[in-house]
Amino acid sequence: MPDPTYPDPTDGPDRRRVVAVVVTFNRLDLLQRLLERLDEIDGLAEVLVVDNASTDGTGEWLATLDDREAGDEHPTTPVLARTLAENLGGAGGFHTGLGWAMERGADLAWLMDDDGLPERDCLAQLLDGAEGLDFWGPLVVAEDDEDRLVFPIRKPGTATVLRTTADARRHADRPPYVDGVVIPFNGVLVTRELVERIGLPREEFFIWGDDVEFLWRAEAAGATVATHTGARVVHPAVGDLGTPMMFGRTTYNHSPSDLKHYCMARNNLVNLRTYRGPVHALAFVVKTLWFYGVTRPSAARLALSARGMWAGLRGDFTGHRRYLR
Repeated sequence: MPDPTYPDPTDGPDRRRVVAVVVTFNRLDLLQRLLERLDEIDGLAEVLVVDNASTDGTGEWLATLDDREAGDEHPTTPVLARTLAENLGGAGGFHTGLGWAMERGADLAWLMDDDGLPERDCLAQLLDGAEGLDFWGPLVVAEDDEDRLVFPIRKPGTATVLRTTADARRHADRPPYVDGVVIPFNGVLVTRELVERIGLPREEFFIWGDDVEFLWRAEAAGATVATHTGARVVHPAVGDLGTPMMFGRTTYNHSPSDLKHYCMARNNLVNLRTYRGPVHALAFVVKTLWFYGVTRPSAARLALSARGMWAGLRGDFTGHRRYLR
């Protein structure tokens, strides 16, 4: 049941209790910006912040929120914070935060990282006419060019890749929705019913692939998934996702970070093997061999990839710890 400490918002047609879940790590300035924006958005019952053992003063700042007295500076929307004893990555953060939201009686959890910034009407857009959806979210647009999608969308079952807001709106299946696809966890809504059906994100993934695994698990359970082309979250640009390889026929997600690459190799292989089958898993192995053998030769990266993949096949999700800084 919802916590009686805070009254539920009742404005608008959707009376479900909406709880925002924010996962943060060492980005206090972005977190403060995000919380200011969430305080401007109607329809939220409360905001839950999961701090992944930040070392930049985030935990200390969040602790001061509980000490403020009601007054002009007191936020309209209550903010509760939980600082973890150790960094569990985005996967552990969303596992903790989504579970916490369910404990506090959320009908809908609104999941987001600390570096995104929902537009003021984002939640209202997402809630308007959303009957029958289980897992849906906004377009994620670049701060420096708000027509460009930070995370391009491949329409399910096609080779069509949507790279701009205009593309997304033009290819909407049921305007304003592009059906069958969503970019988790960047301002997405998930229903209590879906969480009760499929569980929480896999915390052992740490980073990379936990969002895809949750999405594929939802799809396997028959969830209705969509992207709302009228709702937007502004996000820092992340560069081109995917380095061209095999003479431009495909791409590979190369990262200079050993931690990210290890987790990507491990978790991606696990996801493909579990949800797409051995042929897709083998294709990922071949792509990795090609990329670090031909496209960008690196014996060290081949060895790192092999360690991550072997760990995934064995079900060992502890090896990433050696790459934490």
